[in-house]
Amino acid sequence: MDMNTMSAVDAAARIARGEITCEAYAAANIERIQRREETVGAWAYFDPDRVMEKARELDRVPAMGPLHGIPVGIKDVLDTADLPTGYGSPIYEGYRPVWDASCVAIIRASGGIIMGKTATAELATYSPARTTNPRNPAHTPGGSSSGSAAAVADFMAPLAIGTQTAGSVIRPASYCGVVGYKPSFGWINRVGMKVVSETLDTLGLFGRAMEDVALLGTVLAGRPLALDRGFFGRPPRVGFCKTFEWPSAAPESISAFESSRDKLKSAGAQTHEIILPDAFGKLAVMQKDIMFYEAARSLAFEYNTHKGLLSANLRDLIEAGKSISVKTYDLALKHAAKCRRLLGRIFRDIDIIIAPSVPGEAPEGLASTGDPVFNRIWTLLYVPCVNIPYFSGPKGLPVGIQAVGRYGDDRRVLAGAAWVMKTLAG
Repeated sequence: MDMNTMSAVDAAARIARGEITCEAYAAANIERIQRREETVGAWAYFDPDRVMEKARELDRVPAMGPLHGIPVGIKDVLDTADLPTGYGSPIYEGYRPVWDASCVAIIRASGGIIMGKTATAELATYSPARTTNPRNPAHTPGGSSSGSAAAVADFMAPLAIGTQTAGSVIRPASYCGVVGYKPSFGWINRVGMKVVSETLDTLGLFGRAMEDVALLGTVLAGRPLALDRGFFGRPPRVGFCKTFEWPSAAPESISAFESSRDKLKSAGAQTHEIILPDAFGKLAVMQKDIMFYEAARSLAFEYNTHKGLLSANLRDLIEAGKSISVKTYDLALKHAAKCRRLLGRIFRDIDIIIAPSVPGEAPEGLASTGDPVFNRIWTLLYVPCVNIPYFSGPKGLPVGIQAVGRYGDDRRVLAGAAWVMKTLAG
């Protein structure tokens, strides 16, 4: 096994036992970056000498925490005191914060190595970075956390941080074929993040194994998320929900959804069809209204002062947000709160919901990051979501399914997603 293909959990255990060094593990990931970065373009900023210096330092000291010696990529909308933070925009080229974002500071304190800044779409919106899909560079990796998903998928780092406002964790995780975990809203502190939407923005995690995102989530959220194989004591109760966005599903997503239902039922899972109340049919549009309304205000400085340096896509988004009335915005907030209460009742009889992650395979071309249509409502509902990578489409590109949990029940949804992933593979 090439060292850079190890899971974070495996590598951390081997470092703790003295079987490998932090320096050797970092070097293996660096070698992969140097070999593949020209094709993948996952990094906005990467300094191999700085990474190696930190790895050697960690080899000389006692273990600092559960991430000791583990490289982590950081989406370039999160501030770093020792690295530039450009937010994917020419407005901030060369900008150097004097602080770390909360999540970065916590990773460092736990012994993690900040591998570098991963590429992001412009100000975490829709205009893509230069990143390509590691599975096929002619296709998008998704966005806006494009670099984080691609770096993990291409074995450049075992873990990476992203953010989600609409679908910017689950969608690129599906397109690139990795685990993506969007925690319950507010579970990971956002201080030091370039905020687009105060109501929606959520930090998310990428890994190649469910145990890896559970490890990083435990460190960042301060809550025990470690996977327990006996968590349920039985196969989980699984609700299958097409959602009101089902007409957007391509044949490969329909096949993934239906095939997973059949396989999980055969493995002993109690399966239920979930029909969302009619009120949920408005949520996808309302998520856009909230996101655009708040983005127009969050990005007022960039629009008013540096409008010429914004892409046409982002200017259009901000102008659309400025045209949304406060009445429409307030009604959307109120309706979302109502739907959150209704969703809580659905989880009385099930452990997790399975829904599509994406309409289909990653679209060809790099001009778009894809459609977050299957992610919008769950982000607005504040619930934890996990992309489960298993299926593929007609072009051989990954197609994920999405496990959704009750708000605050992240350990259950991660355990359920791990059971689903293992069952599908087994």
